[in-house]
Amino acid sequence: IVLSGTYKPRIRCFDTYQLSQKFERCLDSEVVTFEILSDDYSKIVFLQCDRFVEFHSQHGHYYRTRIPRFGRDFCYHYPSCDLYFVGASSEVYRLNLEQGRFLNSLQTDASESNVCDINPVHFLFAMGTAEGKVECWDPRTRNRVGLLDCALSSVTADTEIEGLPSVSALKFDGALNMAVGTSTGQVLLYDLRSSNPLIVKDHHYGLPIKSIQFQHQLDLIISADSLIIKMWNKDTGKIFTSMEPEYDINDVCLYPNSGMLMTANEAPKMNIYYIPVLGPAPKWCSFLDNLTEELEENPESTVYDDYKFVTRKDLENLGLAHLIGSSLLRAYMHGFFMDIRLYHKAKMMANPFAYEEYRREKIRQKIEETRAQRVQLKKLPKVNKELALKLIEEEEEQQVTRKRKQKNLPSLLKDDRFKVMFENPDFQVDEQSEEFRLLNPLVSKISEKRKRKLKILEELEAQNQEEEEEPEGKASDAESSESSDDEKGWVEEVRKQRKLLRQEEKVKRQERFKEDQQTLLKPQFFEIKEGEEFRSFKDSAKKQKLMKKTLGDRLKLEEKLGTLNVSDTTVGSKQATFKLKKTEQQKKQQEAEKQHRQERKTLRRSASHLKSKRGRGRLF
Repeated sequence: IVLSGTYKPRIRCFDTYQLSQKFERCLDSEVVTFEILSDDYSKIVFLQCDRFVEFHSQHGHYYRTRIPRFGRDFCYHYPSCDLYFVGASSEVYRLNLEQGRFLNSLQTDASESNVCDINPVHFLFAMGTAEGKVECWDPRTRNRVGLLDCALSSVTADTEIEGLPSVSALKFDGALNMAVGTSTGQVLLYDLRSSNPLIVKDHHYGLPIKSIQFQHQLDLIISADSLIIKMWNKDTGKIFTSMEPEYDINDVCLYPNSGMLMTANEAPKMNIYYIPVLGPAPKWCSFLDNLTEELEENPESTVYDDYKFVTRKDLENLGLAHLIGSSLLRAYMHGFFMDIRLYHKAKMMANPFAYEEYRREKIRQKIEETRAQRVQLKKLPKVNKELALKLIEEEEEQQVTRKRKQKNLPSLLKDDRFKVMFENPDFQVDEQSEEFRLLNPLVSKISEKRKRKLKILEELEAQNQEEEEEPEGKASDAESSESSDDEKGWVEEVRKQRKLLRQEEKVKRQERFKEDQQTLLKPQFFEIKEGEEFRSFKDSAKKQKLMKKTLGDRLKLEEKLGTLNVSDTTVGSKQATFKLKKTEQQKKQQEAEKQHRQERKTLRRSASHLKSKRGRGRLF
């Protein structure tokens, strides 16, 4: 068995006698179709999606050549050793394997061809075109001998098509029969002596037919599209059976002279079906026949819905031991089956007070159910009693709603890591704190309910009364009434908590105000750094106001004052030049330097003036 797959492109060969994989070979591109030319795996031809035709022998890759256009299908003509390739062209390319060269192509009237096949009896070559026609050629004379318009014949009164049906599958059966599959999901069975189809079978999915096989034992045609495989009688068109695999189908292969069917699909594993009605299992898996025979050996099914199973002891209690051996009792294992109506009549006669026993049992069950709803004695810790009671209630609710398969989660009360929280008073929850009340606005109502429960528990521990003396269902009724009160007044409780918080905050503010009035304000002194002068408090206010502004606003203000200059460069970025702000000490030093420069300037001028006067006196 040889199969090809994708990602990565590869082929695998399986040896059926060893029930194992023989070899695996990887290819350069995806395989469109392939054919085995010999009796074994020594000669295989692969047509690939990149126009290459690859030949393999026993050892592996042997030769590789290329065809002018993309190929879609090919077939092998045994008498002349010619390979006929059809594809995205109006020509049919011929490659002779004996001479090792391409021969003259067959020129057809079609724009493109999808499939081709050669009749195994008289070697007539047929090809299906994209226009929905089948052209038949004689390889000996290389002339067209017939033309069938399948697109026109596939349209019947019941079919609804949106486009022109093209031929997607083609298969010969014997010398005269030919089956054609269309891209719209119809299968047409032809007799080569007639241009009209014998029968038209529609898959009703509107998908192209991928494969057509003939089953001669039962005169069936096996046609498949990407969703379904249908088996139907080729004479009447009656459906024999159909199969819908989980994954899309690419090809179907029927093992010769057997009931085994294999499919190549969009999955890592190919599907294999065995239908005993179609034929026996192949020799290499004959154990399938034994399995199917065991499955078919179904014993006579007997339904015991209207029967009651009773033992010999039950019959003696009912007084029916004399019926053993009669047709009213059917022996089975260690007892007997008897009619359910007879059993009820005999039981009523033997035990007339059975209804009273049944009634008492039901009453007892109801009492047990109500007892389970009552408050039971629980041992609570000394610290955080309300928190412990809350955890116990949540654990009981989870036990009711938890599924069987889910694991039991550990309880905080039994966990050693949280043991100190219920023993050390430092871990006591302060319910009067503001944070606790804000996070839990309804905690007061819930805590009141839990306090009532705690009080009931303490009373029960003190009184130590028996359960039977307590009125049944009292705790559950109180709890249901309390829950209904919670549902009605939860809005009022939230408002009440908020009002209490506001009042407490107001009292705190008044206390702080009184404390502020009682305290005396003392003057504060600040030290000025050396070299700086105190002007006013307005400067600090201006600085604070300036620091609150964004960086963009501060840059605009600096540009107005002239201490910053922003300009665009040729590259597209921005260039900023700025002047540092000077302190008072730096300003004084700068003024002193400026005054010093002016004094030196005046001295130079006076000196130059004196020199000019002396020179004039010497000349005269």
